[in-house]
Amino acid sequence: MDDKAKFFSEHSARPDDFFVTRRQFLNRFGMGFGALGLAGLMGDGLLNQAQAESELSPLLPKKPHFTGKAKQVIHIFAQGAPSQVDTFDPKPHLEKYAGQSLPGMDGGVAMPSPFKFKKHGKSGIEVSEVFPHLAQHVDEMTVIRSMFTDIPAHEVATTFMNTGSLRLARPCLGSWAVYGLGTENQNMPGFISLRPGGGLPAGGTQNWQSAFLPGVYQGSSINTTLGSPEEMVQHIKNSYVSQKEQRRQLDLVKQLNEFHSLNLQKDANLEARIQAFEIAFKMQTEATDAFNYFKEPVAMREKYGNTPQGRQLLIARRLIERGVRFVQVWASGWDHHQDIEERLPQRARDIDQPFAALIADLKERGLLDSTLVIWGGEFGRKPVRDRNGNDTPGRDHNNQAFTTLMVGGGVKRGHVYGATDEIGAKAVENRVHVHDLHATILHQLGFDHTKLTYRYNGRDFRLTDVAGNVVKGILA
Repeated sequence: MDDKAKFFSEHSARPDDFFVTRRQFLNRFGMGFGALGLAGLMGDGLLNQAQAESELSPLLPKKPHFTGKAKQVIHIFAQGAPSQVDTFDPKPHLEKYAGQSLPGMDGGVAMPSPFKFKKHGKSGIEVSEVFPHLAQHVDEMTVIRSMFTDIPAHEVATTFMNTGSLRLARPCLGSWAVYGLGTENQNMPGFISLRPGGGLPAGGTQNWQSAFLPGVYQGSSINTTLGSPEEMVQHIKNSYVSQKEQRRQLDLVKQLNEFHSLNLQKDANLEARIQAFEIAFKMQTEATDAFNYFKEPVAMREKYGNTPQGRQLLIARRLIERGVRFVQVWASGWDHHQDIEERLPQRARDIDQPFAALIADLKERGLLDSTLVIWGGEFGRKPVRDRNGNDTPGRDHNNQAFTTLMVGGGVKRGHVYGATDEIGAKAVENRVHVHDLHATILHQLGFDHTKLTYRYNGRDFRLTDVAGNVVKGILA
């Protein structure tokens, strides 16, 4: 038999190949079912390790789409909308229009900034006199002067800045970050929102919610004005039941919820509550230490300032240091419709020293390059007098121009990006929309914002909706 005939003989189908005996059938399928049973008995040992770990804890660290420059984020949210022309966007041309009507300003008259600007650092970036401490760190910053948003209403714009959505309840920026990356510390929440007392901010809990993402990705809101760590993080310790018994209770609740989900319906709110219980249980071992800023040396506490804002930013550094992925710091109080000459310096004073201390502290600890720090509000202010201010004027809302600062995390140092027109009324050069800002933040964390999605109600959702471009001009 030649080679060709031998090949076809060995590789051609035979009648025997299409038939099996009953004994062969039972042998093959029985062994198959046995293997499945063995996998069930062996549990995670036969599963892909990464998949098994992901199922056990969705907060375990995950790989991004590519290697990002930033590993964690501190978002200092200046809720209330700081005036760009009085802080980081000097407009000397307003002087020549002082007291005159400006087109498109609803009858208001031009109001030059009552504050002096001066160049600082090697970069020569101009900063208002209300930020003497921050001005010393301009060579670490990217100053985006060309931000704009959609609607100049506090509640809507605040929610938009945090969630990328104007109307529907959507997951917030911090939730998306933890969903994509997980977190380094399994005994702490991946996303923590530090807020002052006095009620909820505009937009309420939507600003740190996970919405349709699993509840484990929602932010843990902490009231930092309550004093001791036990008061800040309430109800995580049970005075009546041991930790072993708490573990048994949580396991039972989890089993009951799984039964409920399989046989009745899956309840996102219920799952979020159970995840909150789980996180609180884990936090018993580490939270009291992380939030106890009194463990910091006196000299360090003095650098940040013995103020509510100073304590917040010191806690933020301690959380980042312990592997928390995303920390949001609420720095509200920037809604200055009147008396801006007195009220804005007061508010700036609250954040100036702590923010400057945070930058220096992160740099000294080697954390600044891997930590992206963001400061900014939900929109800006008009360059005219607010008519409600009368003799002590302020400025009204303006969604067409505002400033955002970015420090560390792979952004350029000592850099100004974009510009507004000569009076600071509208972003005109290299305009940056909120969706663009979100796309850039995710990019620095290692994500293509168009591919970080979650399927819900038959649609793939993302933080940037159907828009957003990475602002490449600010990347180092």
